[in-house]
Amino acid sequence: MRSVAVKPEYGPTLAEMLAPSWRSAPRAARAAAVIGGVALLALAVGVVLALLNSSYSRGGQPSFHFSYRGLSRVSPEAGGYVRVQSHGHNGELKYSFAVDPLRLQAYSGAPGARVPIYAAGYIRELRRRYPDLVLRGEGKTRLNSSLGGYQVAYTARIGGREMLVRDVLLLPERAGARRGVHIVMLTAPGVNPQITAPLEVASTGVLQRPLKTFSFG
Repeated sequence: MRSVAVKPEYGPTLAEMLAPSWRSAPRAARAAAVIGGVALLALAVGVVLALLNSSYSRGGQPSFHFSYRGLSRVSPEAGGYVRVQSHGHNGELKYSFAVDPLRLQAYSGAPGARVPIYAAGYIRELRRRYPDLVLRGEGKTRLNSSLGGYQVAYTARIGGREMLVRDVLLLPERAGARRGVHIVMLTAPGVNPQITAPLEVASTGVLQRPLKTFSFG
């Protein structure tokens, strides 16, 4: 590609001024400069992507979607649908938002009456999985104006570190619905001064967006 011509009165260009220094620089220095430039470009791209909204959508039964920002997709646990997380500079987990399947046996009536019964068995399962679990609250909750569920809030040691955990159990709001989701949200203590208890997880910060935008269909 031919370079754009520059009128003599506007010269010399920056490239022309730097060319002698570039040619006289040791090969190792030039290689380091190129690598540094590539690294800066990658960092800039990463910052831009972190500031943009991403989204996840799943078809099938149940189908759902949500948007998120400041989190990265990672492999879900065995049998899970999706998981997005954020880690600190030292690699320690800061935030996690995972969606796993929820399946009920056949029942009659509204899902809102059945899910609390299911939650009792779910809590027993959690206690077996996390022997140090401390239950901090449970009850009905609303994600947004059109979707409500049942939440279980607790602390537990997960991955070698105590975490604040808020699980939301959701079914589509139609009679007899049997396929729904567990939304499992983790926040490390101290990463957000506004979140000091499990019930406050996703009330603000990076987990608020995926929870508030979650919708079936």
